[in-house]
Parts: sequence; C-alpha cells; structure tokens
Amino acid sequence: MVARVDVAIWFKVCGRANFALSVDFKTAVAELEQRGYAQFVLDLTECVIMDSTFVGVLAGLHRRLNSNQAGSPRLPIRLVNPNNAVSNLLDNLGISHFFDAVQCSPLMAEFSETSVSRPTPVEIARTSLEAHQTLMEMNPANIPKFKDVALFLAEDLKKLEKD
Repeated sequence: MVARVDVAIWFKVCGRANFALSVDFKTAVAELEQRGYAQFVLDLTECVIMDSTFVGVLAGLHRRLNSNQAGSPRLPIRLVNPNNAVSNLLDNLGISHFFDAVQCSPLMAEFSETSVSRPTPVEIARTSLEAHQTLMEMNPANIPKFKDVALFLAEDLKKLEKD
C-alpha cells in the first residue's frame, strides 16, 4: 500500500517482503522516481520478514538515489518500525548503515492499494539476480553468501529467456 505525505512516498509493507513483492515494489518506485519523488519511507510495522531479494532491491534503490545526487551521500530511504529479524538481516548483510531506521508510531494516513501484478518468472528471476548482485557489490563480505545463488539465478534466467 502506498501514500504520499508531503514530499515523501510511504509504502506500508504487510506480511512478507519477498522476491515476488520485489518486482512490484521496484516498478512502483521507478515510476515515482520518474515523477520526481526521491524520498521513500517503508512502514514495516506489519512486515514479518524480508528476504534477500527484497533487501537487495532496497540496497539498489539506495545506490541509485544517491548516484543521482551531487555532494555527500544521503539516506533517502527510511525504515519505520523494522522488527528484530529485519534489523538483524540488514546488519548481517552489512548494509544497515544505508538506511535510516526509526521506531515510532505508524503513520495514520490514507494508504491506497498499489496494483499488484503477477510478475512473470523472467521478471522474478531478473529482479532476484540483480538484487543479489547488488548485495555482493555493496558489501564484498556477501560474495560467499550469494555467489552460488547468483550463479543459479543467472542460469535460470537464461533458461527462462529461451522459453
């Protein structure tokens, strides 16, 4: 679900933030960036867990937003009320410093449903591969964790694109 509050876009993530949700989230953010938005907030109050694909998409968003900015890096992505599992995952992947994580009362705004499509297997594989490559690029300590996953995803993507 999404809401606009002043100049920021808020996403309310409920349940699992996983590889399938990553495609729609990435698409929505890209469309909003094209409209000039550059500040994003994820309300994770009801988010149970994130998988590495979703985290990689977030990391890629951080990198892209900062590459578009002149001067010192900034934290354009705020994570509201991440639970311990999400916080630990970000710490373990060595990317928690890229986000502004806060604990506060959830936003009481009018969130509207975003159009959730059924991503194709190719979209899922491509997004997952890019997300894991991003995690390895942003923290070399992640290479041993994800190099086999990335290799599998690259092979899977090639196979899917042939079909």
